[in-house]
Amino acid sequence: MSAVLEIDLEAIVENWRALAARHSAPTAGVIKADAYGLGAAQVAPKLLAAGCEHFFTAHLHEALAVRPLLPGVLLAVLNGIEPGEAAAFSEQNITPVLGSLREIALWRAEAARRARVLPAIVHIDTGMARLGLSAPELAALREDAALLAGLRVDYVMTHLVSADTPESALNPRQAAAFFAAARQFPGAKTSFANSSGLFLGPAFRSDLARPGAALYGLNPTPGRENPMRRAVRLTAPILQIHEVPPGGTVGYGGSWTAARPSRIATLGVGYADGYHRSLSNRATARFDGNPVPLVGRVSMDLTTFDVTDTPAMPGDLLELIGPGHAADALGAEAGTNGYEILTSLGRRYRRRYLGA
Repeated sequence: MSAVLEIDLEAIVENWRALAARHSAPTAGVIKADAYGLGAAQVAPKLLAAGCEHFFTAHLHEALAVRPLLPGVLLAVLNGIEPGEAAAFSEQNITPVLGSLREIALWRAEAARRARVLPAIVHIDTGMARLGLSAPELAALREDAALLAGLRVDYVMTHLVSADTPESALNPRQAAAFFAAARQFPGAKTSFANSSGLFLGPAFRSDLARPGAALYGLNPTPGRENPMRRAVRLTAPILQIHEVPPGGTVGYGGSWTAARPSRIATLGVGYADGYHRSLSNRATARFDGNPVPLVGRVSMDLTTFDVTDTPAMPGDLLELIGPGHAADALGAEAGTNGYEILTSLGRRYRRRYLGA
């Protein structure tokens, strides 16, 4: 018996439609990290069939893998272009997001080599300090138009620092800086809001939104009710139940001690499956909708839960992620977020795609 990961493709499509309606403008599908761990090969065609015409990955190899599934639409790589990659970008009509003068030079050289204009997205850093053109690099582009020779800048973009904190002063500061810088690229469209940014109001609208996490059911409005439809359910069957007397310990290191006669259920899920070791003695699962605590350490292949107060038996299912316990909640128990939970989901789960 193995754990089952159910992925609701129709829910992902509904989430995209809801976000696109909120944005009232073209809305991309961010499918990086294998569609946040849920399977880009399954997710991307469903979004395409629903009308999505703009897609983003993080790396070139991710884009190359899905390009045959996404003919004739914008497919862009957020992490930009590296030496030796330009030919693959141009041959497969994949658009690099250019975040430095070095990357611009690489793409400009490819345009010259092919003697044709190549599309580009320019990334401007407005406060994240990860990727994107700095103020001096923007100034260099203003002073020398030849730096963009052979390139057609279709979009300029930036990335919000604190979109999930609506009251943050960084949000309006970034909006002002971004739209001011974007004027340097006449004719180019803008791409601004991520999942949480779509809930910040009209000042954060642009020509192309880039939601990722919200597509997959993660909450883009922390602290408020999740407006997105749940897309993931993870269940695992109980392999064995052990009767542990008072004073008995469970798992490596004996980190949990029974205070009463206890029934301990073992599941075939562990940190090799992306069920984080940090969940040890902290997480909860659900049996018939009721919480049951994880006791002892999460090991590589096995995890143990206290089912003393339930009628659970071997073969019964515990729900690790689902209606009663969202990926965001499991992330909080792990001391991380729902993003890391989804993108860590392992390959040993039996995957079942609903709406395929």
